[in-house]
Amino acid sequence: MMKKLYDKSELAFALVWIGVYCVGMSLFDEISRRIGVESAASAVFGAAVCLYLYCWLKRNGRLVRYGLCRPTAPARAFLFYIPLIVLTGKNLWGGVAMQYDAVGTVCFIVKMLCVGFLEELIFRGFLFRAMSRDSIRWAVVVSSVTFGLGHILNLLNGSGMGVAENLVQIFFAVLIGFLYVILFWRGGSLWPCVISHGVFNSLSAFSADGEGVIPLAILCVLTVGYALVLLKTLPKRQEE
Repeated sequence: MMKKLYDKSELAFALVWIGVYCVGMSLFDEISRRIGVESAASAVFGAAVCLYLYCWLKRNGRLVRYGLCRPTAPARAFLFYIPLIVLTGKNLWGGVAMQYDAVGTVCFIVKMLCVGFLEELIFRGFLFRAMSRDSIRWAVVVSSVTFGLGHILNLLNGSGMGVAENLVQIFFAVLIGFLYVILFWRGGSLWPCVISHGVFNSLSAFSADGEGVIPLAILCVLTVGYALVLLKTLPKRQEE
């Protein structure tokens, strides 16, 4: 069924998986809350979907198309990923504090590593690749903006965030989505995005409250600046 949908429309395939991911993760987050163990059910759901999609892509010879391969440029072309590493540690800038008990922390980390893989594969892989056939620029914009807007689910799912906090998260998610799509587009590999995204999210389990305006501003400047440097210095790919 998935193969038929993919062959018929790569964009429809991407949209279906966005829907499956958003609805499924919301549903299993609610189940986790009812169980009383942080992220327990959603970690299992995320791991199952990750395994299914990776095996499906491998079986159909699509791993390279969606960036599950080595980058086409050396690490020095990405400034040895140092800006990305700094950005990835953002959740520890305000201090360190345990947010969950031991079991909840393990489940949360598993879930967030899966979220990093799935969101990058769906938004940067499936959606970007589907749209880039018609317009690279629109593919970059749509991939970044839809990824950011997807974080409104945190508000709808009762994550405890206020409206203002969620809006800030959406804005930053658009910027980081822009950086990740540049990394994938020009570098040919999704793995730097997957690893950064998964670790970034996982570290929120150890994040203390108290993030200020100045660190956030620095974060935004660093994110956009790094993306623009890569856009300027990395060689253009054949599809451009």
